Amino acid sequence: MAEAAPASDAHYAYCEALLRERDRDLWLACLFAPQPARRHIHAVYAYAIEASDVRARVSQPLLGEMRLRWWSDSLTDEAVESVRAHPVADALLDTATRFDLPRAELIALADAHVADLYDDQTPDLATLEAYCHMTSAGPMRWAAKILGASPSPVFDEAGLALGLTRILRAPPGAFYPADLLARHGADIHLDSPGLRAVHADLRHRALSSYESARRAAPTLTKGHEALLPAATVPLYLARMIGRDYDPWRGVREPSPLRRQWRLWRAARGVGL
Repeated sequence: MAEAAPASDAHYAYCEALLRERDRDLWLACLFAPQPARRHIHAVYAYAIEASDVRARVSQPLLGEMRLRWWSDSLTDEAVESVRAHPVADALLDTATRFDLPRAELIALADAHVADLYDDQTPDLATLEAYCHMTSAGPMRWAAKILGASPSPVFDEAGLALGLTRILRAPPGAFYPADLLARHGADIHLDSPGLRAVHADLRHRALSSYESARRAAPTLTKGHEALLPAATVPLYLARMIGRDYDPWRGVREPSPLRRQWRLWRAARGVGL
């Protein structure tokens, strides 16, 4: 396979613009990373956003599977001209080569998002956690590697907290595990004490993972900045507590100022 040319500055700039438009908190979190590494972290998260957006961009699941398969194939055969013409794919492949990112994990993220295309209920909590590890913790691990950090469970805990919180911010749906629904006698289509108990279980799991990451963060010698996307998790979870909270309406977002303040404090505190 011929060695591909480095990605262009324009393609990296496209990744940053995409991140800033689609997830401003995540873009702000990346600002605390050292400048030389920042563009590469943008590429990683731009890829994660592209994969997560597939469901909203297709009219039927098969088309979504084809799109996700394109990403998987692109990570295997990067010399194809059409692949390098895609700005996010080009920047991602350049970053993956420079920092020896695990291609199997990159592909696993795209494969995991196939579950987004269908309304099949997640069978159990372990399956949901595996999904979060691939889709939310994966980019954190890759950002940490770009920053020169050694592998650590702290990135998986922070990523799990972030992934579960993202699911809880949306109305109840197929990602609520069937084993928890059965345990509480809950119906995913009905607001009930049982469904709220499932919501509470997931919220407690997210908070537990966040606290584990927060306690372990000071032990890291490098890569603290990779944890920052999870810094706003407590703000969202705190808004999900109380009898008047309605999971069907989703969580009301904390103000941009509060989220930015939380990110700044976490960055100054070296961790979460």
